[in-house]
Amino acid sequence: MIEKALKGNRNYWIWITCLLLVILSGISAYSRQRWFGLTVTGMGRDVSWGLYIAQFTFLVGVAASAVMVVLPYYLHNVKAFGKIVIIGEFLAVSATLMCLLFILADMGRPDRVLNVMLFPSPHSMVFWDVLVLNGYFIINLVSGWTVLGAERKGVPAPTWVKPVIYLSIPWAISIHTVTAFLYAGLPGRHLWLTAVLAPRFLASAFAAGTSLLILISLILKKTTGFDAGSEARQKLAMLATYAGVTNFFLIGTEFFTAFYSNIPGHLQSLQYLFFGLHGYSQLVPWMWFSLITGLGSVVILLLPGLRASTKWLATASAGLVLSIWIDKGVGLILGGFVPSPLEEIVEYSPTITEISITFGIWAIGILLLTVLLKVAVGVKESAQC
Repeated sequence: MIEKALKGNRNYWIWITCLLLVILSGISAYSRQRWFGLTVTGMGRDVSWGLYIAQFTFLVGVAASAVMVVLPYYLHNVKAFGKIVIIGEFLAVSATLMCLLFILADMGRPDRVLNVMLFPSPHSMVFWDVLVLNGYFIINLVSGWTVLGAERKGVPAPTWVKPVIYLSIPWAISIHTVTAFLYAGLPGRHLWLTAVLAPRFLASAFAAGTSLLILISLILKKTTGFDAGSEARQKLAMLATYAGVTNFFLIGTEFFTAFYSNIPGHLQSLQYLFFGLHGYSQLVPWMWFSLITGLGSVVILLLPGLRASTKWLATASAGLVLSIWIDKGVGLILGGFVPSPLEEIVEYSPTITEISITFGIWAIGILLLTVLLKVAVGVKESAQC
């Protein structure tokens, strides 16, 4: 089936070429980081996680969101998701690959990632995170490719693939729960030390992931003519709406807990993010933009008349993705380091090297997604002929 990805029009090959150039730039930047070490990044003793882990945290949620189409289609036989379920599975594959690559970039040396698996430490959340991510990558790639191959041949999917698909449902929940525990298990970081972090991660994942699926389906409709169906997009929009409302409710509970209890540790991180702290306010514009954009997007999705419009649906979906990317990456990760356990405020800014590597990894994931979707669209079109 891979031969279908080798055929395309001029715009398709221009897109592939642009992605390859960004990947080459990222490889060049990574070789510099590999040679000089993490000193070429903006990270240090006080802010040990930066742009790489911010992307990782957001993308784990994108990967987990595939369950929002897999579960209703395979367990509840919701026919509307028939065409979009393969998009969700392949989006999960590409997002999981990017997660693993960002872990690789953040550890500095590739052999350190291998040590996580060669010398396992079951008490380490990083070990479990790497384990569930690799498993989720394999599950979605194998199940999605197998079902697509059977559809291409016009035969039923093999019986063994159904249990694998069912396994992906709890596995999707596990990958983001383990990621949340990675942060919530650090007692020295008050912003992360909360029992609602895992539910908040899942709610934001389902909101951003389903919104991204809507955007991808609209892009495919415009560029290839493949239409996943307006009914599927409207159902996804409803899921994104309720997940978005839940996410902002959980953020609100964090504000209440911090400001009503007036516990300095938890209070200061939120003060720094939204109001500034002791003259430091680098992230304040980002966080208010995220909050206003996210709430505005949810309001649009709550109104049936606007939600039914393709233009407003795309705008709200893009706004929700951007809002959660800022809140979950820029805000949650960097805000957790302010103030430090020594009550110091150290602000972080990524270097050009970090930004180039980040764009390179995103380009790798988008390239893989492009190839997989090109194959999927080709098979779907052949099956309809």
